[in-house]
Amino acid sequence: MENPLHRRHAVTVGPARIGIFDSGVGGLTVLREIYRQLPNESVLYFGDTARLPYGARSPEEILYFVRQILTWMASQNVKMVMMACNTSSALALDAVQPEFPFPVLGLIRPGAQAAARLSQRIGVIATQATVDSGAYPDAIYELAPGSQVWQVSCPKFVPLVESNQIQQPQARQIAETYLQPLMAARIDTLIYGCTHYPHLAPVLKTILPASTRYIDPAVSMVAAAAQELDALGLRSTSPAWSTEFCVSGPAPGFKRLAVQWLGHQPQVSQIRLPELTVKPVS
Repeated sequence: MENPLHRRHAVTVGPARIGIFDSGVGGLTVLREIYRQLPNESVLYFGDTARLPYGARSPEEILYFVRQILTWMASQNVKMVMMACNTSSALALDAVQPEFPFPVLGLIRPGAQAAARLSQRIGVIATQATVDSGAYPDAIYELAPGSQVWQVSCPKFVPLVESNQIQQPQARQIAETYLQPLMAARIDTLIYGCTHYPHLAPVLKTILPASTRYIDPAVSMVAAAAQELDALGLRSTSPAWSTEFCVSGPAPGFKRLAVQWLGHQPQVSQIRLPELTVKPVS
């Protein structure tokens, strides 16, 4: 049976697409879910590799980056944009949703809903910016007021993934340090609060108890996107065009890393985002 990941490799210009963006390869976890749940949808993927990681950026910088990306995507024939980045979802989603003529979806609420249905002892691993925003606890407490939520910032995880160091001994050592407070709290459910983190699942699952349940918000966000497309009459019924991959930094590094998650080496274009009038405050 043909692997759907293997037939999406040529850069093309096609029908109205779903735009996905992340700071790097983390959003490929969302892309894989689109391939699985929405196989007829064509996709434009953007990785802001010149400015990763987002987790240590200020809210003003994140909002500026997101507006830049969405402004560019608006010129690229997208019908919906999915923020495949928890930091952007936490800090910019509410501000930008009314500013663009297409639906813009985030990861936080779908992930919180999935966790709240399963458990009342929930751990969240995320970037510092996402932790500081309080977005996941706020959403979970609204949905399930009796829940308990523990958060841990994991700033070294994104660099580990982006530098292809997951299999190194240091990855496990770092993960053990980050997860220790969550194990002490006896969580039974863990939310991947960054789209890079599911790539670390083989390491995390050797540390946490075997009974731990894992929530990948990408799964729930793509399911929500499917409902939105149906409600708006925008779901594609024709075969998907090949995914187009664009990055803000040099393309070779993204290509080398992406091949592990896609099963083939994609064609990748480096693009320049439009400058906006209002500059971010560093």
